Amino acid sequence: MIWKTTSSTDRLPRFGDRTIVVARNRRARSLKLSVDPASGTVRLGLPWRQPLAPALAWVETRRGWVEAQLASLPVARPIAPGMTLCIGGDPLVLDWSIEHPRTPARRGDRLVVGGPRELLPARVLRHLRVEALATLTRESRALADANGLDLTQVSVGDPRRRWGSCAADGHIRYSWRLIMAPAFVRHSVVAHEVAHLREHHHGPSFHAFADRLLGGSHVPARDWLAAHGAALHWFGRTA
Repeated sequence: MIWKTTSSTDRLPRFGDRTIVVARNRRARSLKLSVDPASGTVRLGLPWRQPLAPALAWVETRRGWVEAQLASLPVARPIAPGMTLCIGGDPLVLDWSIEHPRTPARRGDRLVVGGPRELLPARVLRHLRVEALATLTRESRALADANGLDLTQVSVGDPRRRWGSCAADGHIRYSWRLIMAPAFVRHSVVAHEVAHLREHHHGPSFHAFADRLLGGSHVPARDWLAAHGAALHWFGRTA
């Protein structure tokens, strides 16, 4: 069980425009300070009965580390005409004009979008989610069917900590942001989650099956996500 402090935020350390988030955990045995690369949230985890004041004093001794972590965060990428974005592994230039059709459409190396300028970000994000669901559903079902696995449903969301998950009932859920990753990364995540339809663990037999479904090693995709995955979460953000 986790409890977030209800103390007034003026008592909590600030790092630029960020106030630290404090969370207590009954199972925690020591203080833990972290910076979420997907959101920039600074979080202090502490044992259930740990006094807050000494913990906050300890945070101050780590201020330099926190500021260095924040400085290394990916740069926010607001959606704007002329920017380049990747869809399904292909780089596309965002071609906006109020005179273009409002529904986004790919034309060669461009994603053409029309309508009011202020609605552009929402239209692009909605298009990416639709593309992600269609692509991930198609690839997951093809892989599951080819291997006699029971896939009940595919959906997309925007989780911060997982690129995919597979429930016991055969429902696979992905991060829609995978549609902006290279195709080999998306294929790796799909193979990983489809493998869970048969192997409900991360033991040797799971990894062997996941490698067989992918037809190779998952290491390059994991390395890419470790190096660039956080940046996908900053697409569409203004700060």
